[in-house]
Amino acid sequence: MRCSLATGLAALVATTAAASCSSTNSTNGVPAPPKNTSRKIKRVDLGPRPGYLVDDMDESPLKTELQQCLDTSTKPWKASTWSIGHRGGGTLNIPEHSVQSNMAGARMGAGILECDTAFTSDLELVCRHSQCDLHYTTNIVAIPELNAKCITPFTPAAGGKPATANCCTADITLAEFKTLCATMEGFNASAVTPEDFINNPPSWRTDLYSHCGKVLSVQDHIKLTKELGLLHTAELKTPEVPMPFNGNYTQEIYAQQLVDEYRKGGVPPEDLYLQSFLYDDMLFWLKNEPEYAAQAVFLDSYGETEEELPNAVANLTNYKADGVKYLSPPLPYLISAENGKMVMSEYAIKAKELGFKIIPWTVDRSGSLYDVKENNNYYFMYFKDAVNKDGDVFTMLDLMWKEIGIVAIFSDWSATLTFYANCFKIGLF
Repeated sequence: MRCSLATGLAALVATTAAASCSSTNSTNGVPAPPKNTSRKIKRVDLGPRPGYLVDDMDESPLKTELQQCLDTSTKPWKASTWSIGHRGGGTLNIPEHSVQSNMAGARMGAGILECDTAFTSDLELVCRHSQCDLHYTTNIVAIPELNAKCITPFTPAAGGKPATANCCTADITLAEFKTLCATMEGFNASAVTPEDFINNPPSWRTDLYSHCGKVLSVQDHIKLTKELGLLHTAELKTPEVPMPFNGNYTQEIYAQQLVDEYRKGGVPPEDLYLQSFLYDDMLFWLKNEPEYAAQAVFLDSYGETEEELPNAVANLTNYKADGVKYLSPPLPYLISAENGKMVMSEYAIKAKELGFKIIPWTVDRSGSLYDVKENNNYYFMYFKDAVNKDGDVFTMLDLMWKEIGIVAIFSDWSATLTFYANCFKIGLF
């Protein structure tokens, strides 16, 4: 899964709250925290991963600076709006779009929490990365009455053919959706029982925290994020069922419903960052919901090969002319490799020249970076020759902050971004 693996964000005003360590250039453009800054979580805990990544870096002035931040800071870590919890922010090890993933992201200092949105059969909106991912992100196939409603119910592996299933949010009602358990993304193609099919993450993740994650409707997510005192981002997921759904539920109705959900939930335009991969959704919001569209983020997926990337660069001028302000490309669009070093790509140079607020995706969405050249990792595909080890993630973040000027970034493990943001005083509150 590539372009559909993600989502996006950015904003208007800088925040200059006190940080843990050294400082660098201005935070102008980083999302401002909610005006109501009362927060349920008073203590941010980063755990061991940032330290592991710093220790793994090649010797450099940046490593020295980050080590000093890590080892000598006496101030508590703070949440940062630069740190976006992708699918909740605990997704590396906790089921995505679950209460548990969102709580983990918040406790690791994510200042913005993401809800990808899809609709159910009774046209309610729920948090799910893909409309048709229930068979590999929940336990739906192990619930006979719901498995029977799937477009493709579970079929066991047999006769050399793999196990199959295809289950969508549009197959079930909101009430039925809420009976599901969120599980770690993955499935077992060799399974002969429904129970064996689910909960089969890649080896670099874990199912230790995957007993029964609590799923969320959009209204549930709005309530949780407001209680935590954080900002909201919501991606309108591209439907995987024929539209108009049930004959009259159009894409435009769906796009309007998402805005209406956040308005109903009491989320002001300045606290919400809408997202979509469909450019028509952006144009619809710009025309019909200009206040909320002012921070709408276009998720770019038009440079998926090196041959296509120049066209993606050329498209940027059109987006700017249409009034799009926020751009969310995948990491590889922004960085190239030059003599074994990471440098700004032509895409990044053009996007910066045009004045876009840039919010890339997604950090910590991969296994070890030691073998990135061999496994052709999507998130590093255009600059893999400059990546050798896990610690290179901070070299990448440093380039994106100091040279490209990104205003926020998504991560599957929020502590990584929160640590860097604290060290350089970015978006803290």
